[in-house]
Amino acid sequence: MTTEPTAVIHDIGYRHYDGVRLGRGRATLALGVQSLRGVFGLGRTVRAKIMPLLLAAIMLMPTVVSIGVMALAKQFVIPYPNYAVIMQAVIAVFLAAQSPYLVAPDLRFRVLPLYLSRPLTVTDYVLAKLAALAVALFGLLAVPLTIEYVGELLVDLPGPPHTADYFGALGGAVLHAVLLSSVGIALASFTPRRGLGVASVIAFYMFTAAVSGIFTGVLISSGRDDLAGWALLLNPFFLVDYAQSTLFGTAPVNIEAAPPGVASCLILLAVVALAVTGVLLRYRKAAS
Repeated sequence: MTTEPTAVIHDIGYRHYDGVRLGRGRATLALGVQSLRGVFGLGRTVRAKIMPLLLAAIMLMPTVVSIGVMALAKQFVIPYPNYAVIMQAVIAVFLAAQSPYLVAPDLRFRVLPLYLSRPLTVTDYVLAKLAALAVALFGLLAVPLTIEYVGELLVDLPGPPHTADYFGALGGAVLHAVLLSSVGIALASFTPRRGLGVASVIAFYMFTAAVSGIFTGVLISSGRDDLAGWALLLNPFFLVDYAQSTLFGTAPVNIEAAPPGVASCLILLAVVALAVTGVLLRYRKAAS
């Protein structure tokens, strides 16, 4: 009677890794870079590139017009600190389109435990996603501002260049990036469906913009300019506008409403802290 083997070991070439292990920092950086590339459609399909690149081109249009007017009429058109408020609808659409991309697929397909197996932690994962979106939003604002400033220097308008306003606007771009990325990721992370994530971010922007505009208009028309500034803080773009004015000395867009001053900075910090805390709690629950 012959007996056949019940198990066979095949040598297929697997080897133990003995190289350098770069650790959490490099893993977090790699995730952040990969997420940033994906925000602009790099490494994705052609269809995924259309929306972010189209919105980036739209963001440049006022800059091109402004440089043309400066060259022809020798007149400064768009103040640097007001650029984000003027283009807030485009920025909101970009935020709504890209926030769900960063978080929804990992939640929907339940691959988060693979990221967290090692060496990443929940905090590392969240920071990488927030940093990727913040860098993308900063670039979306900083590039048009920088091109406009270079155009102003080349045109050589009468009087000194608006250097202080330009750097103040860059500081405001950092504030916009931090606040909007925190809020966008927080809203999008509560649903694994990208469509619902897009809808939630757009609904948040439309609601805050509408309520802020209505309250501000009513208060200004009734002579309550001191309260109108507080009503504007309901809109995240005006919240950053007032914080930018307080920190960097730029002129706010709505000069009719009395600016809340330091309170706007404290409210901005509170909103960012609340949003980041919500994201961390959400992902700790999802990873468990």
